[in-house]
Amino acid sequence: MRRFLVCLLALASGCRKAEPPKAVPVAADRALHLTLATFNIRYENPAEKDWRAWSNRIGRVVRSIRGIDPDVFGIQESLHGQSADLWASLPDYDFHGVGRDDGKRVGEYSAILFRSDRFEKSGGGTFWLSDSPEQAGSKTWGNSYPRVATWVRLIDRASGKGFYVFNTHWDHQNQHSRERAAPLLSSRIDQREHPAEPVVLLGDFNATEGNPAVDYFTGKPVSLADSPTPRWQHPLVDTYQALHAGVKNRRTLHFWEGHRTGWAKVDHILVSRGAAIEAADIQIEKSREEQPSDHFPVWAKVRWP
Repeated sequence: MRRFLVCLLALASGCRKAEPPKAVPVAADRALHLTLATFNIRYENPAEKDWRAWSNRIGRVVRSIRGIDPDVFGIQESLHGQSADLWASLPDYDFHGVGRDDGKRVGEYSAILFRSDRFEKSGGGTFWLSDSPEQAGSKTWGNSYPRVATWVRLIDRASGKGFYVFNTHWDHQNQHSRERAAPLLSSRIDQREHPAEPVVLLGDFNATEGNPAVDYFTGKPVSLADSPTPRWQHPLVDTYQALHAGVKNRRTLHFWEGHRTGWAKVDHILVSRGAAIEAADIQIEKSREEQPSDHFPVWAKVRWP
């Protein structure tokens, strides 16, 4: 409990005890090698008092993350206490994100965590998926809850290269909201200060491949609500689809059942074109009782030469 409270206060104030820098191996090929992940960890629900309770599954969440061993990963649905617990349990990562309700600590986080010894953060922020993206808690597209996107620009000490990471969590009920979110998010990606640097887009889109809001990011011509632009001019690559286009059973939202059957892959990792996608998959625990969340984490290994 004491450790939890200390970390909670540190997270609230945005500070953390400074640690001496660690040695970082330099990439001999000067390429940007990244292991990426996205994980909806399921919000802490007081009604779930069994093996699904947060206190009973945080160890499984941490074990899943350690099993993937990502350089950068995004989480969704994490409340403030969960965020503090995760950060305390992953001391080799830095944390970037805010609560979606007030832009501080209230509401779910769509946070980004990255290896503190390998990356230097040179910018970041959060914007709301609404007509007032800078207004904390805003929601104007029919969604019941505020929806956000979090971003950071990181400098990789191993290669000297900079890149951007965006993490988002779209509405689970309102397709109109999702279709408005896609062009807003793409325009923010286009407006980045260093447009030549690679981009990673992570998140729970609450939509599968074939949904026009998802397909918009891969450059397919689609019809989106209130959008005059049918095709994005700077499309990304779906890492899982690039390697597993023929796989039918690709479920990531399993509702605590722990099965992969079906097409309900709502968690995605998309990257700038030009990347070599070396691996991508969905991580599944062995039994229902071992599931850390009602989503499977998704991971990918990519390389920009």
